[in-house]
Amino acid sequence: MPIFTRGETKLYYEDHGKGFPLLLIAPGGMRSAVSFWEKTPWNVITQLAPHYRVIAMDQRNAGNSSAPVRATDTWSVYTDDQLALMDHLGVQRFHTAGMCIGGSYCMGLIQAAPQRVASAVLFQPIGLSSNNRPAFFEMFDGWAKELRATHPEANDAAWETFKKTMYSGDFLFNVSRDFVARCATPLLVLLGNDMYHPEETSRDIVALAPNATLIEHWKEPEHQAAAKAGVEQFLAKNTPR
Repeated sequence: MPIFTRGETKLYYEDHGKGFPLLLIAPGGMRSAVSFWEKTPWNVITQLAPHYRVIAMDQRNAGNSSAPVRATDTWSVYTDDQLALMDHLGVQRFHTAGMCIGGSYCMGLIQAAPQRVASAVLFQPIGLSSNNRPAFFEMFDGWAKELRATHPEANDAAWETFKKTMYSGDFLFNVSRDFVARCATPLLVLLGNDMYHPEETSRDIVALAPNATLIEHWKEPEHQAAAKAGVEQFLAKNTPR
């Protein structure tokens, strides 16, 4: 089992295929792990590994990855993990694709290292709507409840601070509307349509970003072939020669 050790953090990852690298960030909220791709409308690893070097990972304290939990943990801690893994694998420039919370992680990567990200595919990105913040807090609390016994270093106050840091922001929680409006990186957004993945979030990203495209229909079996082709065409167009 491939594990990248970074201090006290151990990150599980998988490395599939050959070609221009693509960092794949799974759905699942705080449980974001490679195994979730088997539960999505189609498995992006299976789709893209014949054409790209697909690097998929379990985020810290999800799946087979582990790390200490601290009150100072932020979105940038995850971004640092992701970039450190790519450094470990000798990857300088790459595409990224993420579903659900993975959309925010992709945007965090672009904000932190815009020169390294060739393009990003955002499958139903999470975002703040008028009434969904409690649902994200509840999701975090459920994840934390599963982990508390194995993280004696974190007291109740640390967990609460961590939760508020992750989900008290606006828009995509980790980047602002102003940043998205300045983001020149090519983006492909596949429309969200539920409480965690509001439709307005997807549409706002495309309206704000200067180089963004929207795919509205992609989950239903009758639309999957066209959506897959759209993802492949987008990545091919933006792959450095």
